[in-house]
Amino acid sequence: MHNFKELKVWRAGIDISKAVFDLTKTFPPNERYGLTSQMTRAAISIPSNIAQGCGRQSNKELKHFLSIALGSCFELETQLIIATEFNYLSSNTAEHLSKLMNELQKMLTGLQKSLIT
Repeated sequence: MHNFKELKVWRAGIDISKAVFDLTKTFPPNERYGLTSQMTRAAISIPSNIAQGCGRQSNKELKHFLSIALGSCFELETQLIIATEFNYLSSNTAEHLSKLMNELQKMLTGLQKSLIT
Protein backbone atom coordinates (compact mmCIF):
# COMPACT_ATOMS: atom_id res chain seq x y z
CA MET A 1 0.00 0.00 0.00
CA HIS A 2 1.33 3.44 -0.95
CA ASN A 3 0.39 6.91 0.24
CA PHE A 4 -0.98 8.42 -2.98
CA LYS A 5 -1.02 11.94 -1.51
CA GLU A 6 2.78 11.91 -1.45
CA LEU A 7 3.11 11.07 -5.15
CA LYS A 8 4.00 13.89 -7.54
CA VAL A 9 2.14 12.07 -10.30
CA TRP A 10 -1.08 12.12 -8.24
CA ARG A 11 -0.63 15.85 -7.55
CA ALA A 12 -0.08 16.47 -11.28
CA GLY A 13 -3.33 14.62 -11.98
CA ILE A 14 -5.18 16.82 -9.49
CA ASP A 15 -3.71 19.94 -11.10
CA ILE A 16 -4.78 18.84 -14.56
CA SER A 17 -8.27 18.05 -13.26
CA LYS A 18 -8.57 21.56 -11.84
CA ALA A 19 -7.36 23.07 -15.12
CA VAL A 20 -9.89 21.02 -17.11
CA PHE A 21 -12.76 22.04 -14.84
CA ASP A 22 -11.79 25.70 -15.21
CA LEU A 23 -11.41 25.34 -18.96
CA THR A 24 -14.70 23.58 -19.58
CA LYS A 25 -16.60 26.32 -17.77
CA THR A 26 -15.94 28.41 -20.89
CA PHE A 27 -17.39 25.82 -23.30
CA PRO A 28 -20.81 26.42 -24.88
CA PRO A 29 -23.76 25.35 -22.68
CA ASN A 30 -24.84 22.76 -25.26
CA GLU A 31 -21.60 20.85 -24.53
CA ARG A 32 -22.49 20.37 -20.84
CA TYR A 33 -23.54 16.74 -21.40
CA GLY A 34 -21.15 16.10 -24.26
CA LEU A 35 -17.54 17.11 -24.45
CA THR A 36 -17.52 18.91 -21.10
CA SER A 37 -18.78 15.82 -19.31
CA GLN A 38 -16.36 13.53 -21.13
CA MET A 39 -13.37 15.75 -20.39
CA THR A 40 -14.10 16.23 -16.72
CA ARG A 41 -14.72 12.50 -16.21
CA ALA A 42 -11.46 11.60 -17.98
CA ALA A 43 -9.57 14.22 -15.94
CA ILE A 44 -11.00 12.98 -12.64
CA SER A 45 -10.23 9.40 -13.62
CA ILE A 46 -6.49 10.07 -13.71
CA PRO A 47 -5.79 10.88 -10.02
CA SER A 48 -8.66 8.64 -8.91
CA ASN A 49 -7.11 5.57 -10.51
CA ILE A 50 -3.69 6.44 -9.13
CA ALA A 51 -5.23 6.62 -5.66
CA GLN A 52 -7.20 3.42 -6.14
CA GLY A 53 -4.09 1.57 -7.28
CA CYS A 54 -2.18 2.79 -4.24
CA GLY A 55 -4.82 1.26 -2.03
CA ARG A 56 -4.33 -2.19 -3.50
CA GLN A 57 -2.21 -4.93 -1.99
CA SER A 58 0.33 -5.52 -4.75
CA ASN A 59 2.46 -3.64 -7.23
CA LYS A 60 0.83 -5.70 -9.98
CA GLU A 61 -2.54 -4.21 -9.07
CA LEU A 62 -1.03 -0.74 -8.78
CA LYS A 63 0.43 -1.11 -12.27
CA HIS A 64 -3.00 -2.05 -13.57
CA PHE A 65 -4.59 1.11 -12.18
CA LEU A 66 -1.69 3.24 -13.41
CA SER A 67 -2.39 1.80 -16.85
CA ILE A 68 -6.03 2.87 -16.57
CA ALA A 69 -4.91 6.36 -15.48
CA LEU A 70 -2.58 6.51 -18.48
CA GLY A 71 -5.44 5.54 -20.77
CA SER A 72 -7.57 8.33 -19.32
CA CYS A 73 -4.69 10.71 -19.88
CA PHE A 74 -4.57 9.83 -23.59
CA GLU A 75 -8.36 10.05 -23.76
CA LEU A 76 -8.25 13.56 -22.29
CA GLU A 77 -5.50 14.59 -24.70
CA THR A 78 -7.71 13.49 -27.60
CA GLN A 79 -10.63 15.46 -26.20
CA LEU A 80 -8.43 18.56 -25.95
CA ILE A 81 -7.61 18.18 -29.63
CA ILE A 82 -11.32 17.88 -30.44
CA ALA A 83 -12.13 20.96 -28.33
CA THR A 84 -9.42 22.88 -30.20
CA GLU A 85 -10.86 21.75 -33.55
CA PHE A 86 -14.24 23.16 -32.49
CA ASN A 87 -12.54 26.41 -31.39
CA TYR A 88 -13.63 25.96 -27.77
CA LEU A 89 -10.12 26.84 -26.65
CA SER A 90 -7.16 28.66 -28.08
CA SER A 91 -4.23 26.81 -29.57
CA ASN A 92 -1.99 28.36 -26.86
CA THR A 93 -4.16 26.94 -24.10
CA ALA A 94 -4.32 23.58 -25.86
CA GLU A 95 -0.54 23.54 -26.28
CA HIS A 96 0.00 24.36 -22.60
CA LEU A 97 -2.37 21.61 -21.45
CA SER A 98 -0.87 19.18 -23.94
CA LYS A 99 2.57 19.77 -22.43
CA LEU A 100 1.17 19.10 -18.96
CA MET A 101 -0.50 15.94 -20.25
CA ASN A 102 2.70 14.71 -21.90
CA GLU A 103 4.62 15.25 -18.68
CA LEU A 104 1.98 13.35 -16.73
CA GLN A 105 2.10 10.51 -19.26
CA LYS A 106 5.87 10.28 -18.79
CA MET A 107 5.47 10.29 -15.00
CA LEU A 108 2.88 7.51 -15.12
CA THR A 109 5.02 5.41 -17.46
CA GLY A 110 8.09 5.96 -15.30
CA LEU A 111 6.24 4.94 -12.16
CA GLN A 112 4.93 1.81 -13.87
CA LYS A 113 8.42 0.83 -14.97
CA SER A 114 9.86 1.41 -11.50
CA LEU A 115 7.49 -1.05 -9.82
CA ILE A 116 8.72 -4.56 -9.17
CA THR A 117 5.96 -7.12 -9.63
